[in-house]
Amino acid sequence: MTTSFLLSPAAALLAGALALLFTRGIARKAALLAFPLLALVLVWQVPSGSISANYLGYALIPIRADALALLFGAVFALAAFLGTLFALDRSSTLELSSALVYAAGALGVVFAGDWITLFAWWEIMAIASTLIVACGGEKAYGPAFRYALVHFLGGVLLMAGIAGEIAMSGSTTITSLKPDTWARWLILAGLLVNAGAPPLWAWISDAYPASSWSGMVFLSVFTTKTAVYVLMRAFPGVECLVWVGLAMGVYGIVYAALENDIRRLLAFAIVSQVGIKVAGVGIGTPLALNGVAAHSAAAVIYTALLVMVAGSVLRQTGKTRMSELGGLADSMPLTAFTGMIGALSIAAFPLTSGFVSKSMIIEAAAREHLAGPWIALMVISAGAVLHAGLRLPWLVFFGSPRPRIAAADPPQSMRIAMALAAVLCFVAGIVPDGLYVMLPHAVTYVPYTASHVLVQVQLLAFAALAFYLMRDWLKPQAGITLDFDWLYRRLGARLARGFDDLTAGAWTRLVSGINGKAARLHDLLLTHHGPAGTFGRAWPTGTMAFWTTFLLGAFLLIAAMG
Repeated sequence: MTTSFLLSPAAALLAGALALLFTRGIARKAALLAFPLLALVLVWQVPSGSISANYLGYALIPIRADALALLFGAVFALAAFLGTLFALDRSSTLELSSALVYAAGALGVVFAGDWITLFAWWEIMAIASTLIVACGGEKAYGPAFRYALVHFLGGVLLMAGIAGEIAMSGSTTITSLKPDTWARWLILAGLLVNAGAPPLWAWISDAYPASSWSGMVFLSVFTTKTAVYVLMRAFPGVECLVWVGLAMGVYGIVYAALENDIRRLLAFAIVSQVGIKVAGVGIGTPLALNGVAAHSAAAVIYTALLVMVAGSVLRQTGKTRMSELGGLADSMPLTAFTGMIGALSIAAFPLTSGFVSKSMIIEAAAREHLAGPWIALMVISAGAVLHAGLRLPWLVFFGSPRPRIAAADPPQSMRIAMALAAVLCFVAGIVPDGLYVMLPHAVTYVPYTASHVLVQVQLLAFAALAFYLMRDWLKPQAGITLDFDWLYRRLGARLARGFDDLTAGAWTRLVSGINGKAARLHDLLLTHHGPAGTFGRAWPTGTMAFWTTFLLGAFLLIAAMG
């Protein structure tokens, strides 16, 4: 048991993060690639079942391996390798070490079988990802601080819910739950914060684009996907998740259509794609959960690919606004080609990974006769085609070239990472059985039927027509799109400053009033007890003798009368 725990995939990545602190040059690059690959190998060496331990009277399950855990674990380890390969020339040891710790936290969550272990890894992820955001430079400090606040809030909600659940049930094991107690609602709320659910979804578009050209690759993979994974474990079939997911999907496509910055656009796309998966968890049927698992695996790769493409554009041109870009396909051909593959995948084009995974969730909604959610999912899919499948590549790579942009494809390691991710997008789409065999439930779904292909081609054609008709409206515009974070970034700040001014004024008036009353009291005391006061001034000797004689006589008179 001890040997298996020490050789867990998460432990391998933690060892890699430590090794980066003591290596330089070729050894550092070798460690950066070797430990994620070791973690990928160890994922498949984890024995089926669980490894348990006892700590302070609580039953801990640090490793629980089944089909779902192995699928997410393999995809996360593979994404960590692609991310480190892409960031091979990145000089920030803090960012790269934090990235490996971040990936280790995600693998720890995936293989955790109890709430206590899960929460420990969950917080490790929050801390490591905050450091990655902060490594984006001075401009990233504010977003990193807000990112930390949101995730620590989510952590507090999750911790309170876990404590309440353990107190009420007496069990630490992660099982399927119904949100019928306050503790379970808190757990659900904590998970949804990390998933980017309303109303705190703005942390994704705020923090992710603030990171470095390499940091956003890691950020795009782990946090939201681990939240989806735990939702699959703990809350499958909870109806409210359908509507939460659909709200995320619609929000993402609307804001992506308005966005000018390519990395912010992809951040909104992440929210939209996670929303589809959250809705699938809410549907909760075996087909829907298979679709969520498959789409999570596919989305990890094609989202990472699109973020790599955006990072390459940023690194090579120093620009991320589409209004300042255009015509880069000639100078960055490989980047443009892999970007188109990522765009086709997120658009669910046949023969790509998005087609064989996303359609499972939509089909699950149809089989359950959920007409409203089915229509909404189709609209969200069309929106993905519009903003990430067409608008982004057209404006960046094929639009009118901008003057004074000297660019070329990025260094070799970055090109290899993008090429590998692009190949995986096609392999999963052409041979879906290789993905389906790893899903948690038996698969009877066949993606390549005439009806499925025809419906998707019609959807793509409709989205292309809409893009053509709306091309002028979809041109990037200068401006700021208001989001929920305005309430705490602008209105909250103004209210805080107003409260500070109010309390400062009240305190000034209070102190002034107290000082005035104290001064008047001092003057009164000085009038009677000061040197010139009635009780303070010196009396003449004759007067004192007179009053002494008077009092003595009065005393003798009274004594004689008595």
